[in-house]
Amino acid sequence: MKNDIQATTEGVELTDGFHLLMEALEMNGITNIYGLLGIPVTEIGRMWQARGNKFFSFRNEQNAGYAASVAGYLTKKPGICVTVSAPGFLNGLTALANATTNCFPMILISGSSEREVVDLQQGDYEEMDQLNIARPHCKASFRINRTEDIGVAVVRAIRTALSGRPGGVYLDIPARLFSTTMSAEEGKKSLFVPVDPAPAQIPGPDAVARAVALIKGAKKPLILLGKGAAYAQCDADIKALIEETGIPFTPMSMAKGLVSDIHPQCAAAARSMVLQESDVVVLIGARLNWLLAHGKGKTWGGAKKFVQIDIQANEMDSNVPIAAPLVGDVESCVNALRAGLKGMTKPTEWMDAIAERASGSKAKLGTKLATATPIMNYFNSLGAIRDVLKNHQDVTLVNEGANALDNARMIIDQYQPRKRVDTGTWGVMGVGMGSAVAAAVETGKPVVAVCGDSAFGFSGMEIETITRYNLPVTVIIMNNGGIYRGDEANPAHQVSCMTFNPNTRYDLLMQSVGGEGVRVNTPEELTKALEASLKSGKPTLIEAIIDPAAGVESGRIGNLNIVSTIGKKK
Repeated sequence: MKNDIQATTEGVELTDGFHLLMEALEMNGITNIYGLLGIPVTEIGRMWQARGNKFFSFRNEQNAGYAASVAGYLTKKPGICVTVSAPGFLNGLTALANATTNCFPMILISGSSEREVVDLQQGDYEEMDQLNIARPHCKASFRINRTEDIGVAVVRAIRTALSGRPGGVYLDIPARLFSTTMSAEEGKKSLFVPVDPAPAQIPGPDAVARAVALIKGAKKPLILLGKGAAYAQCDADIKALIEETGIPFTPMSMAKGLVSDIHPQCAAAARSMVLQESDVVVLIGARLNWLLAHGKGKTWGGAKKFVQIDIQANEMDSNVPIAAPLVGDVESCVNALRAGLKGMTKPTEWMDAIAERASGSKAKLGTKLATATPIMNYFNSLGAIRDVLKNHQDVTLVNEGANALDNARMIIDQYQPRKRVDTGTWGVMGVGMGSAVAAAVETGKPVVAVCGDSAFGFSGMEIETITRYNLPVTVIIMNNGGIYRGDEANPAHQVSCMTFNPNTRYDLLMQSVGGEGVRVNTPEELTKALEASLKSGKPTLIEAIIDPAAGVESGRIGNLNIVSTIGKKK
């Protein structure tokens, strides 16, 4: 037992649930925990820190959960979030569900009320049947009722979170278990490390041959990279597949930088063209969900065939027929394709056509970025950020909002893998500050979080967490004074439901919690402030004043916003 004095009974050294849980996590390589402490889990944080580990305490469990999920994405080890019971558990559950949707390995550990009281609904402190509430929202939900089962429960949670398609796991620990004792010797024997918790899953030879034949026969092939490809951490293999075949690629948002955005085969600047005109699309760690228009409609143009790499077989054909499903882990499937496609003829005419379209798109964007305006807009402000980050390629960019998200994804280039973290599959607002904390902690590198003013409001108090731990995080708030935009007229009887208080001073809020707060009005001021914050490494918030008229309803997905047609002319 490390740094602790154990109790003894009649000469037998004892341990308890607190110690066994911590030792099980340590044995499995966990050193960082994210959470918010209180009854009945307060002592976990103190004891964890006393053992030389790190506990990052948040102001809201949801943000702690987002941090844990991003830690899992970045490290390929389950991120751990600890919460109190009932309301605290529910806050953490939102992040656990988001982790499962995004395929991030995470374990939520919550204290809970005693079963005999909960099951009879007798009104215990924060009474809630947490185990069953969690089940629909994660890969698995386990309860530990005996101290001797803590070791196996932690291992089951780790294996479940990591194996197959990664995701979230819930561990329910009734309060009494933490202080329940057992023999220290027997407790030590109950702890172990799982062997190969996420084994390689090799695609079948026939499936590989089918995919290879389809790709070789394509005239306009396309590789589409998803965040599953970034999570796999087989970066060199994916880059080799792209370069050996000469196939153009386009990344989903969190796959940006897996292969550099400025790579000559990157077709992101001609995205509409390649999605419509390609005849064979190779999906690597990406799903044909709403983010890709379900593989249907105008986005995709005419008929095309898909090769899909996914570790979960039932993901195939989820929206459109998959001509060549490759069921297996990304690394194994990519290397199988490399072997089969060795020496294939590169689609040079197709690549030349893409390069011509991309060149025109980049020129138009460059003009927008360089155009001066009386008040900053998203183009010239984000252009200034892009130019600074070009010289700081190890910075992790965290990005959330509507217009702030969509425009930053288009404007700011990424050069290295897993250096962009954003709202993910659900498009969740409020992930920013938790993600920024985890990125700074897990990478040890600077973080720049670009947030819309609306998105920042979901987790803004976590700037105190950032300053408390003195993390190298720069938060840039794109402040246009409202949801989507800040110039909506007020109705006669009340302030508009879409606008914010124009007197809000986010920069002063940061100063009030001990950080650096700066307000900027021009791209030049923004450039200067960002360069200074990265040089200092200090927690900084830059409030960038954006034209209230800048921005569009729902960013680039306004088509999903339901609008009433009653009383409108047809």
